[in-house]
Formats: sequence, C-alpha cells, structure tokens
Amino acid sequence: MNNESDLAAELPATPPVKNPLLGPANVLAAVGTVWIFGLMMLVVADVLGRNFFDAPITGVSEFAARSVASIVFLQLAAAICTGRMTRSDFLLRLIGRRSPSALKAIEVLNVVVGALLFLALAAIAWPEFSAALQAAEYFGVQGVYTVPTWPFRLLIVVGSVLAALAYLACIPALLRLRTGPAKGVPV
Repeated sequence: MNNESDLAAELPATPPVKNPLLGPANVLAAVGTVWIFGLMMLVVADVLGRNFFDAPITGVSEFAARSVASIVFLQLAAAICTGRMTRSDFLLRLIGRRSPSALKAIEVLNVVVGALLFLALAAIAWPEFSAALQAAEYFGVQGVYTVPTWPFRLLIVVGSVLAALAYLACIPALLRLRTGPAKGVPV
C-alpha cells in the first residue's frame, strides 16, 4: 500500500503566513545545507583515510560535534517562516474545529512564547560567545590542530535572534487570518 498521498496531504505545523524574513532565513538554511554536505564529505574522507591509508583526518569528530548545533541554528528561522517547526497539533485541530478564534489565539500565543524562548536563549548564549571571543577559546589539541569556538557560539546567538524575529514576524499575518466556520483553517 502506498502512503505517498498521506504524506503529501500533511499540513504544516502552523498556518502558512507570509514572513518578511523568509529570504534571509532561506539563505542561512542553504548555508546550513552546504555545511552538512561539506561535513559529510569530511567524514567520508576521514573514514576512507582511516580504513584504507591508516591516516585519519585529525579533529573531524570534534568539528562535527560543534557543527551539529550550528547547523540546527542556521536552519531554525527557515523552519519557522515556512510553518514547519515541529510540534504536536492533535489538540489544536480539535480546538480549531470547535472554535477557530480560540485556535487563532493559541497560534499567536505559540509564536509569542517561541519568540521569548529564542530571545532568552540568545541572551544566555551571548555571554558564552563574548567570553570565548575575549579568551580566544578553542577546541582541539594545541600544536596539532585548533579551531576557535567563537564562530560556533556566534551562530547560536544569530540563529536564536533570527528565530525569535521570524516568530514575531508571523504575528501580523496570524492576526489577519480569517478562519472558516468551525473548521479552523484559513479561508
């Protein structure tokens, strides 16, 4: 049995709204995607070097570990702008069938809370970034390889701020949405 039609009919987590940050968010997401590809090639080269030439690439595992969080934060804003941020919407669908206006209020509350959480995360990550930059913090083994940590920490701050702004930019469009009678879907 083919489930492709079920996957194609799946709705985004939040109603799609026009978001002015979609362009910059897509650029950062594309950078994250290219980073994933480059990281994948680096890991493959390390595995091949390790297994066939007994010459692994030093620091690949450490770089990959730092990269994962950076890539996630590069792609967060695009997920928010396109309504693809992961969440459970079973209860929302039930509420939307009974009261479209309640669903709209919950959607607005969701984006406000999301923005506040990402702003808090940026505020928490900023001192870490500042300290790493001032102390010239690095990871790796001195004399073998070192990579500064501040660019990775900066990407967390920038990604968090852009995610918060992407959430906030959703509010006007969510407030303008008209909902159909007892369906909870945009008309």
